[in-house]
Parts: sequence; structure tokens; C-alpha cells
Amino acid sequence: MMSIEEKASFENFLSTPYVEDTDEIPKQQSGEEVTTGLENFSLTVGEQGRSDLLEASQDIKIEGFSISVQGRYLFNNTNLKITNGRRYGLVGRSLEISSKIDILYCEQEVRADDVSALNVVLSADKKRSQLIEEEEVILSEPEQTQQNIDRLNQIYKELDAMQADASEAKACRILSGLGFDQTMQHRATKNFSGGWRMRISLARALFIEPTLLLLDEPTNHLDLNAVIWLDNYLQKWKNTVLVVSHDQSFLDNVCTDIIHLDNQKLHYYRGNYSKFKKMLAQKKREEIKEYEKQEKKLKEMKSAGKSGKQAEAKSKEMLSRKQEKGAKEKENLEPVKLLIKPKEYVVKFRFPETHKLRPPILGLKDVSFKYPGQEYLFKQVNFGVDMESRIAIIGPNGVGKSTLLKILVGDLEPTVGEVIRNKFLKIGRYDQHSADQFDVKLTPVEYLRITYNLEYQECRKRLGSVGLPGFVHEIKIENLSGGQKARVALSDLVSKAPEVIVLDEPTNNLDIESIDALGEAINLFQGGVIIVSHDEKLIRDTNCQLYVIKNQILTAFKGDFDDYRSELLDYLGEEVIRNPSAAFSAAIEE
Repeated sequence: MMSIEEKASFENFLSTPYVEDTDEIPKQQSGEEVTTGLENFSLTVGEQGRSDLLEASQDIKIEGFSISVQGRYLFNNTNLKITNGRRYGLVGRSLEISSKIDILYCEQEVRADDVSALNVVLSADKKRSQLIEEEEVILSEPEQTQQNIDRLNQIYKELDAMQADASEAKACRILSGLGFDQTMQHRATKNFSGGWRMRISLARALFIEPTLLLLDEPTNHLDLNAVIWLDNYLQKWKNTVLVVSHDQSFLDNVCTDIIHLDNQKLHYYRGNYSKFKKMLAQKKREEIKEYEKQEKKLKEMKSAGKSGKQAEAKSKEMLSRKQEKGAKEKENLEPVKLLIKPKEYVVKFRFPETHKLRPPILGLKDVSFKYPGQEYLFKQVNFGVDMESRIAIIGPNGVGKSTLLKILVGDLEPTVGEVIRNKFLKIGRYDQHSADQFDVKLTPVEYLRITYNLEYQECRKRLGSVGLPGFVHEIKIENLSGGQKARVALSDLVSKAPEVIVLDEPTNNLDIESIDALGEAINLFQGGVIIVSHDEKLIRDTNCQLYVIKNQILTAFKGDFDDYRSELLDYLGEEVIRNPSAAFSAAIEE
């Protein structure tokens, strides 16, 4: 998660090789190069962009800027336009940050110390903290002068103007929405894990309501309840938001605009992510038509006796005239290039056909579980899975969702009770740590060949079907990124040919296309499915029955996802905002 406060400064920049096809950066670039002091990183802004940066406005407009990493472009002579009060989603294949680069990481680290979570959030308001500190200093003096009294009156006026009395209630509300109960809110930050400290960092950013809130995969460290609260909260956000996320429902619910990074350029679309997908599909169809038209014209000119170079020159001339006709400022036009056939990024796979097994297939009978020296996570659980099951286990972090899955697959034994498994049952498990089991000295192809006795081409086919680029197939697993390892693990899951698949936060290292492909594969799968996920769209698309862990009890939720969402927000005392994601899905079905 990447959050930015108004006075945030660049703290760190880590880079790994940028692997997409990009042009090398020329040694001399027009415009002004901004020196950052960070090796391997270059930012260039054109002269027009410089003048726009000087305008006194809460809008952001930078024209003709470029950003490079290790001599390769990430953004190349493109324009950034951010309008105050809009909520932007930044999407595109180049934004698989974990597998390419960590860009301008502006995380305000929450220190692990004795300060409580609540006070860390309150301290984010620097002005309020300074006034309260000054008040305490004045009140601690043994004698009060008239000057002190006058200053105290001024402090109280300033605190009243900023509604300081309501600050603690506001901070508590935000922390509660992100999953902190009252006890946790007063717990020292040193007693929280890194994931929970990330939530505190997010709470700080929300608390001060910055002019620009920048979020990088904010849902990755949140459970489903916190994601539901956050997207509802941000729908009422009055300032500007720029978010990078692979959670389509979150982008649908929160965003008013989408910025698409494609071929090093930023393209702007009004509306949420679902509307963007429809517009992008139409744009791709038009691009294919234009490309086919160009190729047909080239073929005709070559048939008429023109050489290949002459035909290409003529086509470029025609494209140049078309570009000039549609351009506002001719001096900013880039050199004309022939149209390239649009590349399609397709992730599509299926689970193998299953063997029908007689029930009981997998179940828990009177199961209770606790870790040594701790309270029971759940008691007297009776739960069954069959070949038609589509189950999503939900609840806040820490209630035992992942532990329940570990008991089902056999990693843990119940403290009390019995696990029932069909002796012929094969269980396939996938989570964000699945790749840890691999022999990292092997390549993905070698791993599949050795583990499943597959032919070389079949290994390549399976790896390609889950979106792993061909050049990665022969690289040792230890040298792959987190996202690439996740795809190897997904291919491993498919190759197991299981009757039941168990998925624990499967979307964390997957891009949007892969998450969609996983949902489609689950819908075609003939076996049982159990999911723990914070991804609303995956749960909706697979039509999962919701099971809730609460107060040490696992129960089937009576209602659909919208009912659960409304019930949760009502419990948190939040006004329920219309759910754009659900509304769009309903419109498609009609």
C-alpha cells in the first residue's frame, strides 16, 4: 500500500529490470532533466510542463514528461492531468509493480514503538498536535501571565475552528472501519504485525484528508470487511484520489475516472473500471480495423509495382496527414510510425475434468481449534464440502479463516473433533505462499516436467495459459518475481487435477486478467471450491455461499453479498452508499 500525505517526501526507490518492450532513452533529452539523486531513475519534463507546474491550482497538469528506469522508459513524452476532486484508478500491464519496479515509494513508515495506534493517527494532524503540546506547556507553568492567558485563548479558538474535539471520534471511526476494535486502538504499535501497521499508515492518510491521496494496492493488507468499509468511505471522499489496484470491484465502487498506461502513454477515460473495459474493447476493435486497412493498402501498393519501402513511405505520409488534421498543436507531433498489430494479453485456463466422488468428500465434525496457550479460534464446527460446493469463508483478520483451511487440507490437526476426507480425494491448494514449496533451482518448465511427467511443449502450454511470458519459462524460479511465481503456482494447481480446490487470498499476486481467468475456470470446474478472499468480484462471479466466522462460530450467512455488505456497514454505523459494482453487474444481466 502506498499512501501520500501533503508533505510526504521520497524515501526510497528500488528497481528491478523493466522487461516490457520499450525504447532506449537517448543520451540527450529535450526539456529539463530533474536530478533526484536516485540511481537508475530519470524524470524529464518538457518546457510546457514546467509552466503548468507553476500555476497556483489544486489541479495537476504536466505535459510531455518522461520517466525512465535503468535506461528504459516507463512513461515516454506523455501528459498527466489530475482534476481536483476526482477519484482516479491507474491501470495497465506496466503497473504490475511487484514484478517490475517499486515506483517512488512514498510510504510514511509507522514506527514500531510504545505509542498507541490511536495516538499515531491523531499525531498525523501536525497543527493540532503542536497546539495541544503548546497548551500543555503553558498549563504546566506554576504562574500564568496575561500573555499566557491570551495565548491559551488563541489556541482554544484555533482548536475549535479545526473541530479538534471531534478528532478523536473521527480517528476511532477510521480505525474501527479498518478492523481495529477498542482494545487494539489503544495497543502500542510495537505489538502489531507489519500488515496491521500498514493499516495504521492508511488510517493516518485518511485522517488528515490530504489534497491528493495516493494509494498503491490498498486492499492487499485488508480483509474483506475492511475493504467494504474503505470503498464505502472513499465514495464520499471530497478530495483527489489516485489509486493503483487489481481489485475490480474496488475500482468500480471508488473511481470516477480511469487512467490507462499503455505503450508508455497515459490515456484518460471517464467512468469506473467496468465502463473503461467496454470503451477499451471498442478502441481495440477500431485499432485492429485500422491496422488491417493499412496492411491491405500496403499489399495493394506492392501489387501495383511499388517497393516495400515506397509503400511504407506512402502509408506514413497518409498517416501523417491524418495526424496533423486531428492535432491541436502541430509542433508537438511525434514522428509518424506505421501501425503495429495490437497485442492481445489473454489469460485463459481450465481445471481438468474431475472424478465423481461419493459423499462425504470433505468435512469437519464437531471441530474446535486453538493454538497452544491461546483462546479457541472456533468451537464445535460442523461443515461439509461436496462436488458442487462454492464456499467463501469471510470475517475479519484473526478469526481463523486461514487456520480453518489448513485443517481442511491436513496441515493442522483439530484440537477437538474429526476431519472427514474421502480416501480418493485430491485437494489442490493455492495461496500467496504456494511457490515457497518449489525447488527454486529449477525452471518452471523443469518443475512441471519432473513433478507431473509432462512433455516439454505441454509444460510451455500450461505456463502460457496462466499468463506467464514465454521467456520466463526457462528462468530459475529463484529469479522470478512474486507475480511470476504466483503464475507457476497456479499452473501447478491446475496440473494436480484436484476434486476440491482451496484458495487462500488467491488474488494478491495476480493481475486483473488473471483474476478474471481464475473466476471463469472456477465456474467451469466440476469439483468443490472453498475460498478465503477480500476480492468482492471473485466472490460474486463464482456465486459463492458466504460462511462467516464470528464469536468462535462458523455459520452460513442468510443472504447475498449485498445483504452482507449492508449489514456490515450498518453495524459499523456507516451510511450505505450505492454499490456501483453491483449495479453494473445487474445491468449486464438484464
